[in-house]
Amino acid sequence: MNTKKYNTLNNFYEKANALRLDNLYKEAVQNYLNAILIDRNNAESYFGLGICYKNLNQYSKAIKYLDMASQLKEDYYDAFFELGICHQLEGKNCGAIKNFIRAIQINPENPNAILQLGISHELCEEYDLALMIYQKLIENSPGFLKAYEQKSTLLMKLDKYKDALDVLHELITRNPEYYKAYAGIGVCCEKLGKQSTAKRYYRKFLNLKPYSHQTKFIKDRLQDLKVKNSDNKHLKIL
Repeated sequence: MNTKKYNTLNNFYEKANALRLDNLYKEAVQNYLNAILIDRNNAESYFGLGICYKNLNQYSKAIKYLDMASQLKEDYYDAFFELGICHQLEGKNCGAIKNFIRAIQINPENPNAILQLGISHELCEEYDLALMIYQKLIENSPGFLKAYEQKSTLLMKLDKYKDALDVLHELITRNPEYYKAYAGIGVCCEKLGKQSTAKRYYRKFLNLKPYSHQTKFIKDRLQDLKVKNSDNKHLKIL
């Protein structure tokens, strides 16, 4: 490639990257396409184009271009990982699983693809397999807190509140500021009939995160528990 052509390619590619980072995805698409017209073997341009289409919720197009990137660069971890995410978003979990496995083969030390592999199996209702993946991830990457959260959420979904409680307690032992865990512990305790403990953890959540999308839910739970406690006292008096 001559110098002039190379510089033109770089200009389109760099402009496209800048636009994408500014969330100007439609504008970035045109520049990535111009870069591809100059060099059809540039995996990075196809990857950037795929990410733009992903953010524009055009998942089929995203998959098409991310797949091209992965074909041009067989050890392209990010391309396989994003392919997995786009397949998930399209509801094609078999495709997601295949791409997350390939991403893990390329970079087995990165826990994100392993977590998403578990989520894909969970979406396929293969709950035992998902739980096994989350547990292995916790054992191999104990500092990766998302694995604890995902495992506890699935256990709660399966009504295994005592098991979920154990996972959440381990999570806050590792990071006492992980506010979502306090909400989860509150729910588990409430389901297990431990109302006083549930209230205590709901309040801990509110102390850590007084303003969040979960705040109304937590306040409603506290109010319901207060009403139940008042009703129980009334019944005892009667």
